[in-house]
Amino acid sequence: MKRIPALMLAAALLAAPATALAQATTDLSKVEGGHFTLDKSHAKVVFAITHFGFSTYYGAFPDLEGTLDFDPKAPAKSKLDVTINVKGLATANPKLDEHLNSPDFFDTAKFPTATFKTTKIEVTGATTGKITGDLTLHGVTKPVTLDASFHGGGSNPMTKAYVVGFDAKAQVKRSEFGVDKYVPYVGDEVELLISGEFDRAQ
Repeated sequence: MKRIPALMLAAALLAAPATALAQATTDLSKVEGGHFTLDKSHAKVVFAITHFGFSTYYGAFPDLEGTLDFDPKAPAKSKLDVTINVKGLATANPKLDEHLNSPDFFDTAKFPTATFKTTKIEVTGATTGKITGDLTLHGVTKPVTLDASFHGGGSNPMTKAYVVGFDAKAQVKRSEFGVDKYVPYVGDEVELLISGEFDRAQ
């Protein structure tokens, strides 16, 4: 008899993720808009680059700040503004991190941050779009387009905050931003994988 409450508790714990997921919806007619701030603990930019043609090397920019003005009824009118702490890059290799921060690459003593500000949003599907904006990196500003997908919106069951989440992909040529050390041996084209949650400002 004593095992029944334990089994009930286990069942409740197993059901919790499904309940949490049920809080989010991709139906924009049911999503709330407003002014949002990026949840730094649930946001990251991952980069991938070829290494001498032998492998793909990965790293990340885990320290981000940003704001989003989101209109689910007219997504194309939304605005995104993000600042990346380039100096906080992480590759799990301290010596490589130090080298990437040096004048050979990002020169973060002079250019500690990068920014992305939207200039245009094109809706391409029920939950997809192209977000074009100005990326400023290493003192150079170039237009970049993100292929974005809406992950969902709803009330966070833990914090009770209203949240919207997105994923995005992009490709940039680092040489166009003056970060051209070892090109073409270390790849020029850099793949970016981006994910972030935004909490609606109270």
